[in-house]
This record gives sequence, C-alpha cells and structure tokens, in this order.
Amino acid sequence: MSPGHARPVLELGGTHVTAALADPGTATVTRRIRQTVHARGTAEHVLGALVRCAGELDAAAGQVWGVAVPGPFDYDKGIARFEGVGKFDDLYGIDVRAVLLDGVRPRPSETVFLNDAHAFLLGEWRAGAARGHDRCVGITLGTGVGSAFLVAGEVRHTGPGVPPQGRIDLVEAGGRPLEDSVSRRAILARYGREDGHRQGGGGAPDFDVRTIAERARAGERRARQVLDEAFTTLGTVLAPRLRAFDATVLVVGGAMAVSWDLLRPALRAGLGDTPVTLRPAGLGGNAALVGAAAHAAAVP
Repeated sequence: MSPGHARPVLELGGTHVTAALADPGTATVTRRIRQTVHARGTAEHVLGALVRCAGELDAAAGQVWGVAVPGPFDYDKGIARFEGVGKFDDLYGIDVRAVLLDGVRPRPSETVFLNDAHAFLLGEWRAGAARGHDRCVGITLGTGVGSAFLVAGEVRHTGPGVPPQGRIDLVEAGGRPLEDSVSRRAILARYGREDGHRQGGGGAPDFDVRTIAERARAGERRARQVLDEAFTTLGTVLAPRLRAFDATVLVVGGAMAVSWDLLRPALRAGLGDTPVTLRPAGLGGNAALVGAAAHAAAVP
C-alpha cells in the first residue's frame, strides 16, 4: 500500500479510543494506537485520550482526519450532544472539532465526523461483508444498538424502511425502546433478574454478555433463552424495515457479533422469510476505521 493513500482516523468507542492510519482503497490499517477510556469519565479524560492517541500516531501535518463517534452528536459542526444516553455526558456542548484542531500535533487541516455505525457499514461496503450490495443495512451490537442504511455507498437518514434519523434504537419493541430488550445492559439485567441466584451476577466486573454466551454454549438453558429472546426481538423489529428498504444484505458487527453462532439463528428466526442475506462483519475492528478514512477521502 502506498503511504499516500493512508488517511489518519480516530474512533471513539464506549470503552476505548483508537487512532490509526487506514487506507480506504485496500481496507488495510498500517498503524494503530489504542487507549482505554471510561464512558462516564470527565471531558478532560475522554478528550485527553483522543488528543494523545492522535498525537502518538504522528500523522503528517495538514491532513484531513476522519473521526467516527457515536451519537447523539452534531456531525456537521463537530459538537458533542451526548445527553441521557449513559455515556460521555460530560462532553455535552463541547466543540470536539476545535479541541482536535487546537490540540493535535502535527496539526490537521480539518476534521470530519461521522456516526460510528455509519463508518462501520461504509467500511464493510467498500471491502467487507456488504461489498457488491447496492442496498445494505448494518447493525452494531454492544453497549447499545447502532444502525446504518446505505444505498450505493451513501447513508440514508430518511425514506422507506429507514427509522427516524436512521436510528433503529429509536424504534420500540413491545411498547418500550428497543435497547430495553437488545443491548448489553438489557441482556445482563434480564439474565440477572431471572437468575439472581447465579454466581457472578451482572455486577461482577468479569461478567459480561460473553459470559452468558459461554454458558449458553455449555448447555445452560436459561442463558440460551435470554440471548434468543433478545436477538429474535431484534430480527422482528428489523424485518419490515429491511423489506421496505429493499436491503439485500444485513451486516452485524460490534462486541456481541463474536457470538455469531448464537446470534445468527435467533436473528434469522426473527427476520422470518425476509429476503436478505445475513452476514457477520468481515473487517472486524477495522471496519469503522476504513469507513472513517473513506469519509475523509471524500473531502475536496
């Protein structure tokens, strides 16, 4: 890969910050700097991690950086709008664009922001599981449910099948927000509530959805039932929207996608006879980085 094709990018996740050099043409990442962050940490903590990781990347001066961040966020202005979502609340109202332009050295010429789920699907469309599909939908499963609807590489926020603001987390399931059924928080709460006697409940630091998945594989009926219910619900919510959108592929990423052997059957059951190909992410942790690089490369 020619170094001239690599773009500097940042990704802010619920548990980490990543800076990287990513080539959107070859979908390769040549350098990666990663640091743990606390989603409920102070603005100084989170923004400090962003600036430090970007500085350690030592990218050339005067480049356009692509920055993938979760919502709510004013992507055009680069201003954080996190409020009531359980993460990054201390950043509310801060001009993140100005912080990066003032703090990163060598100095970028510009920073362009996009939703992390959009970056994920854009990367998968260019070189991963959605490659070759004109109309595709991506879902990221982790602390919450992220979504993206893409037509020929362009993100759609409105239109048939597209939820409000393109956000599937704003859709209800059974009269309640989807993330009350499908999210890390919801799955841990359901498992802990219905099996409170179990050792290592949801409050244990080493207990996560991964633990429940391991117990499901080991034959624990309750663990399998909790996961099946969550992912079947997701499929049921997605099914009519995928049909209305005419999606030909649904790509699933995020931390929970590593349990694809458990996730896929339940999700497929919820989707019913919806004519869509179901695939796990193909680029792994590189997808959002590649998508952010592609977004930056589109800036004149």
